[in-house]
Amino acid sequence: MSIYLFKRMALVLTLSAATYAYTQDKAETALQKFAENYPQEKIHLLFNKDHYVTGENLWFKAFVFEGYNRSTISTNLFVELYDRSKKLIDKKMVPLLKGEGSGSFLLAANLKEDVYFIRAYTTWMTNFSEDFNYLQPITIYNPLSPQKLQTDTEAVWSATVHPESGTFIDGIKTKFAVRLHSKGITPSKWNGFVSETENPDTPIVKLTGFDQNVGSFTIKPQVGKKYQVTLQDEAGKKVSINLPPVSSSGINLQVESSNTAVKYSIQSKNISADTQPYKILGTINNVLVYKAIIHKMTDAQSASIPANKLVNGVLQLTLFDSKENVVAQRLCFVQPDLLNIKKPNLTSNLNPSERAKNSLTIGKNANYNGYSIVVTDPERSSSEEENSVLSSLWLTGDFSSTISRPAQYFTKNHQSEALDALLISEKWNRFNWNSIMLGNYPFIKNKPESYISYKGKVVSQGKPAANADLNLIFKMPDTGMKFHQIKTDASGLFTLKNLVFEDTMTFSYQLNSSDKAVVNSTQVYFQPDFSFVPLRKELPDSRMKLTERIQGEEIPAKVAQSIANLASEKFINEKVTDIEEVKIKADKRNKTKKLNDELSSPMFKSANEMVFDFVNENNGMGALNVVQWLQGRVPGLQINSQGGNTTATMRGGQVEIFLDEMRIDGSQISMISVPEVAMIKVIRGFFSGSAGGGNGAILIYTRRGGITGSVQDTKSKTLKEMNLKGYDKEEPFNNQIYESIETQSLTKDSRSTLYWNPYLLKDDKEPTTIQFYNNDSAKEFKVIIIGFDEEDDTPLYYNEILK
Repeated sequence: MSIYLFKRMALVLTLSAATYAYTQDKAETALQKFAENYPQEKIHLLFNKDHYVTGENLWFKAFVFEGYNRSTISTNLFVELYDRSKKLIDKKMVPLLKGEGSGSFLLAANLKEDVYFIRAYTTWMTNFSEDFNYLQPITIYNPLSPQKLQTDTEAVWSATVHPESGTFIDGIKTKFAVRLHSKGITPSKWNGFVSETENPDTPIVKLTGFDQNVGSFTIKPQVGKKYQVTLQDEAGKKVSINLPPVSSSGINLQVESSNTAVKYSIQSKNISADTQPYKILGTINNVLVYKAIIHKMTDAQSASIPANKLVNGVLQLTLFDSKENVVAQRLCFVQPDLLNIKKPNLTSNLNPSERAKNSLTIGKNANYNGYSIVVTDPERSSSEEENSVLSSLWLTGDFSSTISRPAQYFTKNHQSEALDALLISEKWNRFNWNSIMLGNYPFIKNKPESYISYKGKVVSQGKPAANADLNLIFKMPDTGMKFHQIKTDASGLFTLKNLVFEDTMTFSYQLNSSDKAVVNSTQVYFQPDFSFVPLRKELPDSRMKLTERIQGEEIPAKVAQSIANLASEKFINEKVTDIEEVKIKADKRNKTKKLNDELSSPMFKSANEMVFDFVNENNGMGALNVVQWLQGRVPGLQINSQGGNTTATMRGGQVEIFLDEMRIDGSQISMISVPEVAMIKVIRGFFSGSAGGGNGAILIYTRRGGITGSVQDTKSKTLKEMNLKGYDKEEPFNNQIYESIETQSLTKDSRSTLYWNPYLLKDDKEPTTIQFYNNDSAKEFKVIIIGFDEEDDTPLYYNEILK
């Protein structure tokens, strides 16, 4: 739970003037333990488009949240592609930094046309229900398949009814939510009426559905009477559902959420004195944000919770009796018409001509480090239209039921009444009050990893090499070999932690011993400290069905356009043998990345590092030495020089200092002049090359190119070589298509995604600008921009069509 939410937390209130000591607090204690020890993660994936054809690349940007903030729990994300029969087709592992990551799948050309499923989860999430894994259907077309996809409009739909707070009591006016369900498509337009079952054709109350998910009505029931609701869609299909029996006693919790307050009213009838006093608890993201003691229950009582004491999100109100039995529960959304979303200061220079160059500029904002941006042809749908990052953050990430187009509840023209009815029909299943009060908490068997970690065992002459020094020699492009030494424990074991590398890492090893027989018999065995976890639950139903393809029939326009674009990409790849090299020449940041790859060995890389390039950027001007240059450039880094000795701390902990990946004393850093420096990195937290402490490091690389700590290639010929698997490499997206080829080289440009950048770093000195090229037909542009405030994680969200 963020400090930000705690600052806005509502105070404990008392609904009775009389002082009363409520002796039961098992619920609060149990909830506090759950919140502190079992934080919950949820995931949203942004895709570059909403459908694909075989042979294409599928790009995704991942956002992992803990509650309503980006998660810092997990550093690895596992993403899997399944077919309809739950066969695993492909899988990827991507690194996460502040809850964000990205990757891609190459969709094999021989995949059958069908609905596939993308699953995403973290290791920490495997300790909880699979219902909260990210699971999204993806349509993949293949005109060569014998069967084709089409929308399943013939599937039967049904409905369920849900009384507000779960109770239906004699004489108490009660609001009901009507929830639609189907294996295919639910009707978007429908209506109905409520009647007594003895007079089914005589309406008491009429209703009209809000959308394809839900509708609502209100009724004041009488005990002894039975009621039903009859629904009908535009096609004339009717469904009748019985309402629950009317109870002669009980409590009904009624809630109204506005921009200023969450007002609740407690209506009761024939309540026993033995069940009093009552208490009501309010929770957001499994954290207690409101508590009220009700000393004496009257027939009707009400109270109001100031909305400015809360945050946007799902508030669960639970009413307990004196024995802490749950009496009534209600979910609502806080400030549904006042969403705390920031917008970018965006200016555009657009040209709708065929293949014209366009640009977008985001104004300077110190609170944002970067953005995720996708620009598409608005004639093709975006994945954000179905389920947006906002709907994942505030709704679907915490509920496992099927919700059609959940993004609609967080758009400009949303119906807050529809969202409220939807939440009446839902239950909060992140925890169960009765279970946690009995002490039944999740069993934690999988702890989150620290990026890529491997456990190693060294064996020599058939025995563990106890307390031995093992030399690891890494092959580095352009800079020769890098040397690193590790020490085994009494069992011959060691661990490589916090590694960040793509594809495979190749290295050689040698035991540090003068005994040749010991050296020659050495074997090193590695076991990864991370793993994919098989999906156990069944895949959800799809809204699409397969039918036989008729030979010679016309394929859908959107599929034809994707196929034409695939042919264009093949042409471009044949013309441009190395697009990535073109990008590097045009992008200063990629030059810095290349320098980092050349100078840094895998043991000295981290996803949480800040890189200063002295080769390709104008760094170091005016500074006498490295100490002077570093002062004030890294948030949280404190450098103190006294009597020729330099110490560095970060968040109160001592920071290590390395020169060309060899640890040095603080007194040596002031001797390094700026012209000698090629690159400086500041790593936060633990990394594999650390000698211990986990407080981070300053790494200085000289223009000698890594001479210190290197070994000669000739020695490696006698060493044993191994490969370790790293993160899956993401295919680069070509945003500057006509920088690589002539504008008229393509016969047809039918791209649906015109720009894709999951990590657009802001420009610190001036506004951030992107450039993209139009296709042959777009006259408008769909622009999606996502970012998060670095201070309080407030989302920045922009999803508009620009002309």
